[in-house]
Amino acid sequence: MKHLLTWSPVILPGETVHYSVEYQGEYESLYISWIWIPTSWCTVIEEPKCDVTDDITATVPYKLRVRATLGSQTSAWSTLKHPFNRNSTILTPPRMEVSKDGFHLVIELEDLGPQFEFLVAYWRREPGAKEQTKVVRSRGVPVHLETMDPGATYCVKAQSLVKVIGRHSAFNQAECVEVQSKEDLPVPWAPAEVTAPLGACSGAFDSDRFHRPGWISAKSKLRNTLFSVTTSQFWGLAGCLPLAAVPEEALPLALALFAFLGFMLILVIVPFSIWKMGQLLQYSCCPVVVLPDTLVNKLPLSLQHDADQRAVP
Repeated sequence: MKHLLTWSPVILPGETVHYSVEYQGEYESLYISWIWIPTSWCTVIEEPKCDVTDDITATVPYKLRVRATLGSQTSAWSTLKHPFNRNSTILTPPRMEVSKDGFHLVIELEDLGPQFEFLVAYWRREPGAKEQTKVVRSRGVPVHLETMDPGATYCVKAQSLVKVIGRHSAFNQAECVEVQSKEDLPVPWAPAEVTAPLGACSGAFDSDRFHRPGWISAKSKLRNTLFSVTTSQFWGLAGCLPLAAVPEEALPLALALFAFLGFMLILVIVPFSIWKMGQLLQYSCCPVVVLPDTLVNKLPLSLQHDADQRAVP
């Protein structure tokens, strides 16, 4: 929400007149009326207007005054006849742009500042249609309102809201958009004739040898191009790049090859992982107790010594 103070300029041929603007808030007016505060952006300016938005920060009466300066000459202060209170601001309807993105109803509103909100009303243009409303805070970016029905017409209007002053504007002129019916929508894809030369393969590939039923012919439907990326990469290993020499079964064969390799990899990794986990669990849960070598070696010698003593008469 912007507040602009304007005045009649002083016109002197060949001269540049400068202006300065000052203001008083409610406190200054009541208790220190001799003090005027220079505005933030309007000290010694050339244009006969001043943006006082940063100075009008409260919903109280403000006094404003301006004077002209030419060299060392200064005019008397010209004071605004009635104090200005921002809650007396007259809000104007916002500018908007209504469009459609497929079946989506989209609106874009102008950016009037962070204090503004917009009440958007939209409805389907038909007898007895119910009007729906939505508060939009996004400014300057498209906002989705509703998914529309094919063959219907939708209308949108909006008004500005400023909660800090408790005021709103009138609604702007409604704008309507019409959605095409399903019968009128373009087909996403249509069959087309695609011609590609045969025998354009490098290496040992022979197009005549492999040109048989089940392969993509020189004239194929556009739907077959869905396999172009995968099959061209697959046959690129053999040095064959044209779509006309790519077999239709190449994609299933490639998928089968990848599936087989993945299966073999699982067969190797899973048993190894099970064995490794078993080893870890064995060492952590059921450790094997091994006697030191010294105890194992001394036990037979002690038994032998006792046996020898008993054998002596």
